[in-house]
Amino acid sequence: MLGFLLVGLLTVSQVPPLPEGIASRERDIIYGRKYGMSLTMDRFTPTKPNGKAVIWVVSGGWFSNPDSINTGFVTPLCQAGYQVFAVCHGSQPRFTIPEVLDDMHRSTRWIRHNAKKYQIDPDAIGVTGGSAGGHLSLMLGMVHLPGDPKASDPVNRQPSGVQAVACFFPPTDFLNWTKPGEVMLGKPHVLKNIPPAFDFHTQDKVTGQFNVITDQKERERIGKEISPITHVGPKSAPVYLVQGTNDLLVPQIQAEIFMAALKEKGIANEFVIKKGAGHGWANMDKDIEQFAKWFDKHLAATK
Repeated sequence: MLGFLLVGLLTVSQVPPLPEGIASRERDIIYGRKYGMSLTMDRFTPTKPNGKAVIWVVSGGWFSNPDSINTGFVTPLCQAGYQVFAVCHGSQPRFTIPEVLDDMHRSTRWIRHNAKKYQIDPDAIGVTGGSAGGHLSLMLGMVHLPGDPKASDPVNRQPSGVQAVACFFPPTDFLNWTKPGEVMLGKPHVLKNIPPAFDFHTQDKVTGQFNVITDQKERERIGKEISPITHVGPKSAPVYLVQGTNDLLVPQIQAEIFMAALKEKGIANEFVIKKGAGHGWANMDKDIEQFAKWFDKHLAATK
């Protein structure tokens, strides 16, 4: 916190320069609004753009905060020529995973709507993130929602979804957590603050009040819907996934069952297992360099 306050006191001339490969950073771009709040993203422009884009999902435990945006994650992608959009979503504890997913689909529609403005190919968009950010990345890669041609908001006329995914240690199946049949929908966990993300609710049409869903069958139906493995199919995006063997937050089996599902459907994939690694490790920028190579291979050629 002290470091953040000190940064706020710096004059423009004292702000640290951007790392090599990043030409500019545009902060707090509004891509949507809900409940009187703005949904924002930061845009990083590469020094030598290749006409393609990567979304970085800024999320950990489905908590999202612009203060968590750091150039260390962005730099390898920009150095490879990618324009990076660091997207923040409506954060838990106020918003649940289904609502967060709405934000992420909105962000891809918004970027695609502005593709000409930002000189990127709307059909060459990748996504990346770690943990909850990895989960949301996979959902964008597995679920491609069509645009509504009759929508009053031109952003909503655009389809969502992405063309390639590269992510770290993502949850993939909330109904089969460490073994078949084990449901993980906000139960006691190593991360004590994640239950609010699973407080699924409905809104009373008369009073406007939110009512938490307690019926277990309905909760599991929603849990299945928000699990990336449920949506693996012929149109799924190619996936590069990195997982540590000693991850105490997201078990290795989550990655294994998901990658097996991709393989069964014939979807391009690469599974990297880090022996002895936990939920993060030193020099992850080297892995992100491999992410860039994955995007080079699987994103469409610039039109």
